[in-house]
Amino acid sequence: MRRPGGNSMLRIWVVVSLSCLTAGGLAQTVFEEIARNPHLCGNNYCVYPDSDYHRYTPAPEGKRPFYLSHYGRHGSRNMSQREGYDIPFEILSKADSLGKLTALGKKVLWQVGTVREDASNRWGDLTELGSRQHRHIARRMMENFPEVFEDSACIDARSTTKIRCILSMGAALQQMKAMNPHLRIRMDASKHDMWYLNHQDRVLRKKMMTPAAQQAYDVFTKKREHNERLMCSLFNDTAYVRQQVDDGTLNYYLYKLASILQDTRLEDSLHLFRIFTDEELYRIWQKENAWWYISFGPCLLNGGKQPYTQRHLLRRMIAEADSCIALPEPGATLRFGHETVVLPLTCLLELNGFGFQTMDLEEVERNGWVAYRVYPMACNIQIVFYRRDIFDKDVLLKVLLNEQEATLPLPSSIAPYYRWSDFREYYLKKLDAYQEY
Repeated sequence: MRRPGGNSMLRIWVVVSLSCLTAGGLAQTVFEEIARNPHLCGNNYCVYPDSDYHRYTPAPEGKRPFYLSHYGRHGSRNMSQREGYDIPFEILSKADSLGKLTALGKKVLWQVGTVREDASNRWGDLTELGSRQHRHIARRMMENFPEVFEDSACIDARSTTKIRCILSMGAALQQMKAMNPHLRIRMDASKHDMWYLNHQDRVLRKKMMTPAAQQAYDVFTKKREHNERLMCSLFNDTAYVRQQVDDGTLNYYLYKLASILQDTRLEDSLHLFRIFTDEELYRIWQKENAWWYISFGPCLLNGGKQPYTQRHLLRRMIAEADSCIALPEPGATLRFGHETVVLPLTCLLELNGFGFQTMDLEEVERNGWVAYRVYPMACNIQIVFYRRDIFDKDVLLKVLLNEQEATLPLPSSIAPYYRWSDFREYYLKKLDAYQEY
């Protein structure tokens, strides 16, 4: 697919903004949200809304949490690919050697060089912020649902084989063990579990960008390709830009660098978002959001089946829940992986309306399919199970998306609580109905 072509107070705004979006719905337009807090346009580079202030609906009388099933993305990291740092640095360095940069261009080159040097040989690595995010999520998990983690409860933790995911798991489990040394913790990170923790469906991936999807995406993005102002602010020779600079590529990678800064120790000192206008950031976000919708959402341009890449994970979660419900003691199953799992799983579960399907990319944003509400760094889905005691067969659950109560496409007079029997029947039927290519 063709894609290229803050300080601590700002971090607080990210937390506040993302925390309020679920409750606030579309009260603000995306443009207004991004203008208020540019970090949101970073999509999957957004920092986690690391807040202790969550209001939960009380459980029905007598019901207590006893099991928690979780899938979480690794915490904040550096960009995964070295080229994300090298490409903009090389473009600007060459122009500087020829005397083609403005004063702002020289300043941006220095900032790009600084972040590039800081990330050297740490591409894709978890940052300290990423570790802290998982410690905080684990602490809140135990504080919000203490019955699940009481006494010598069993915690089964699994991670994909990426180091950033393993370290995220380790940070969470360290926090849990510090809060309750009696927990029985089992953790593993092996290729053995990759078939469901990070299933890469090659058949579906090949069908991701159909000719129809590519054509629609190209039309959508062409309307939003306006790089002239930024190029004129960075370069002093328009002919040079026209002949020597791929302005779409430079614009894309500068946006990526601006976005990733919020996840690093440099977020207080470098502010690359300032080189863009609010309108420019919004247009970039629109292109990215559409790309994620096609690639991992239920987009009808490619058949609407991409969320089924997570069918093995959902079946596994249901089967493990069945097993744990049969046990007399409390416990939790924790899984650590990637946003390319959390986002399609959210769509497969149809959480908060993210199962929305269309062939018109202009309709995606209008119908609330806004990816940064799902997959910031350390994003997670928690399914919390409730019952009165081991003899209670009327097991309830609620789903938390990034620790916020989420809606399911199921009937319930006690939402956000739903019956496990309804959940199980609905999703197994949905999975059974899927025809593999």
